Amino acid sequence: MAKKIDQTQVRKVAKLSRLDLTEDEIREFTGQLSAILDYVEKMNELDTAGVEPLAHCLPVSNVLREDSAKESLGTEKVLANAPQRDDEFFKVPKILDDGSGA
Repeated sequence: MAKKIDQTQVRKVAKLSRLDLTEDEIREFTGQLSAILDYVEKMNELDTAGVEPLAHCLPVSNVLREDSAKESLGTEKVLANAPQRDDEFFKVPKILDDGSGA
């Protein structure tokens, strides 16, 4: 059986994650995390000998084109549909105010 998660471990992880959890949240997460470990332990009981590991349950593969250098579009073509531009650059709204510290 999997080792149970206790409230001390949840508090430690919360502190490392800089999460300020209430006592109710600690109790709730303790139960949820213990249930997850129980489920994983149950899956460990399955006989997986001879089962090949896979990344996806369907037989899919990436279709990649050949990586080759091509002619670029050029500034005028790229900026043709830009809502706003500043000479040969896209003009975008400012998203940070002066008090942001960035």
